[in-house]
Amino acid sequence: MTDLSQQFDRLIAQTDLNVSELQKEQLLGYVALLHKWNKAYNLTSVRNPSEMVIKHILDSIVVSPKLSGERFIDVGTGPGLPGIPLAIMNPEKSFTLLDSLGKRIRFIKQVIHELKITNVTPIQSRVEEFQPEEKFDAVLSRAFASMTDMVNWCHHLPKEEDGVFLALKGIYSEEEANDLPEWCSVKNVATLIVPELEGERHLVTLSRKKIME
Repeated sequence: MTDLSQQFDRLIAQTDLNVSELQKEQLLGYVALLHKWNKAYNLTSVRNPSEMVIKHILDSIVVSPKLSGERFIDVGTGPGLPGIPLAIMNPEKSFTLLDSLGKRIRFIKQVIHELKITNVTPIQSRVEEFQPEEKFDAVLSRAFASMTDMVNWCHHLPKEEDGVFLALKGIYSEEEANDLPEWCSVKNVATLIVPELEGERHLVTLSRKKIME
């Protein structure tokens, strides 16, 4: 764990993120659990804990400064990405983690129990069948193949007035943006810098178009 701890410190030093000792402990604890459970549950194709720190932890938490609002849902969260790392970084915000596979939700429940994370609600459901009592400030996902699929399947989840969709993407595609349904548009595209990660990363903010009176 010492090597991972030093690697983590080195990576964080290359960002503007502030991470407390407790947050660091929880983030690296999450990597340890992911590595342990991965052998039996096949939760991620990334096998090496050192790679997990870059490809899962850093890749998730660089989004943290871009989050505005209180209530978030991570759709198609898989083993809890980016939801768990973001919940650790934002203990004052609440995160619902949604996935249709029972083994993933069981893993997330174990993570929040062992790491004492109190702001995560894991839910096993297909996204189109999940009807929340209260809508969300933002719908997060890094699992969807296309932004069109994301907004079509999750259209009922963000708040009507000012809720947004936050898509974590590799390369940003104008073509993909042009395929969005009529009611939705790209509000912002932010380039994310993930230390020591090869390839581009972007956070695309999508919102409902305002209907002119």
